[in-house]
Amino acid sequence: MKISIIIPCYNEEKTLNEIVNKVLCFKSFDKELIIVDDCSSDNTEVIINDLVRKYDEIKSIRHDKNYGKGEGIKSGIKISTGDIILIQDADLEYNPEDYDNLLKPFLKANADVVYGSRFLGGQYVKLSFFWHYVANKILTTFCNIFTNLNMTDMETGYKLFKSEAIKSIELNEKSFGIEPEITIKLSKKKYIFYEVPISYSGRSYHEGKKIGLKDAFKAIYCIIRYRFFD
Repeated sequence: MKISIIIPCYNEEKTLNEIVNKVLCFKSFDKELIIVDDCSSDNTEVIINDLVRKYDEIKSIRHDKNYGKGEGIKSGIKISTGDIILIQDADLEYNPEDYDNLLKPFLKANADVVYGSRFLGGQYVKLSFFWHYVANKILTTFCNIFTNLNMTDMETGYKLFKSEAIKSIELNEKSFGIEPEITIKLSKKKYIFYEVPISYSGRSYHEGKKIGLKDAFKAIYCIIRYRFFD
């Protein structure tokens, strides 16, 4: 089994080398790393070019403008060759040490989709923004109402898919709206979802966190749009 690990990034010069080194330590399966640079304005591009030259399993894409995380995910999916596609944020909030557990539902159950949940009791969870937690719970509940799933963490950064599942849907969203879009569209196709507990070390806005209040309203819009109109 081959794993395609997609790392969308924008201005992640401080963390990119470290997260890539952590991903490269994952040896359980054959893997490819696809780093998608969303037109970073810092030294991210230089770091990516050095990594591509150094490691055969790394390939990269650079956007000609800053589109958003969703466009990075879509670009990575298009060139992926793995049996399983895994989304890995570049900001060190999510730990690749969780990969083996995240892959278990594909190996031991009949999963098509696996989400890593920050609220199921991972090894550690950094205490951070209360209102982010509340907003995530509201959005997850809202999504559950329209999908008949019982997720605990729809907005998680760790999402894994069988390649044929994620490539069976057409994705439109360019930014964080891709999270509910993926969830709604895969649930409508009756793919089988699992959740797995993960560790989480959330960062502050000072440290580079990008998601905000407007993204919560966009998520509500996307849930309704893709459930009823697309």
